[in-house]
Amino acid sequence: MSAPVFLVEPGDLADVVAGGELVLTGAEGRHAGVVQRKTPGERVDVVDGAGVRAVGTVADVHPDGVRVAVLRVDVEPEPAPRLVLVQALAKGDRDEMAIEAATEVGVDAVVPWQAERSIVIWRGDRAQKSRQRWVGTVRAATKQARRARTPDVDHALDGRGLRERTAATVAAGGAVLVLHEEATVPLADVDLPVAGDLLVVVGPEGGISARETDDLVAAGARTVRLGPHVLRTSTAGPVALALLAQRLGRWG
Repeated sequence: MSAPVFLVEPGDLADVVAGGELVLTGAEGRHAGVVQRKTPGERVDVVDGAGVRAVGTVADVHPDGVRVAVLRVDVEPEPAPRLVLVQALAKGDRDEMAIEAATEVGVDAVVPWQAERSIVIWRGDRAQKSRQRWVGTVRAATKQARRARTPDVDHALDGRGLRERTAATVAAGGAVLVLHEEATVPLADVDLPVAGDLLVVVGPEGGISARETDDLVAAGARTVRLGPHVLRTSTAGPVALALLAQRLGRWG
């Protein structure tokens, strides 16, 4: 069984070296020492969410946290291209289910999208609170998946913002793929970029409107068909990302 992962902040492991020690404090330290009741000698991984992983064993446990003897420090480079899920806001927490599974699959960033047919609306304080809930979801999924990198959670985009993001992504050498049940090109056959961002756009329960589709295609996006079945908004993105991760050699 793989070692549990404890998540600290980017930069917290900058001075950690093999043969040294680190002290896991705060919520993660309490979780390791009190909830999981780690004991000396047990393997643990501490990651900073930015690609640095300290592999070690528990040296001792005390009220303020857990002291870890570091065996080695691994640095995982940022993958290219980056896989980015543009997830339409959806009711019943289906959007959060999508980003949770996408994080476990290996997505590098998630973008909330206020689509025309989204029933859920992020405005004012709700927008900030909802985004923080997404941040918490991807952090928990990062630990579950034993990842060293935590996906970025961008601020929500409306239709205009997504058109602008699409045009900028394509201009920078990336690609934008809109999952659409009426598309004729299979996801398995579309050409993939070697750098930049690879955006996967998933609509809400009611689907992406014709106007949104036309606007995104005009901005440089391509519509693609995921498969023979119509998937829910909560599953389409993770399935597409898994197929893309395989094509990009991430799961080789």
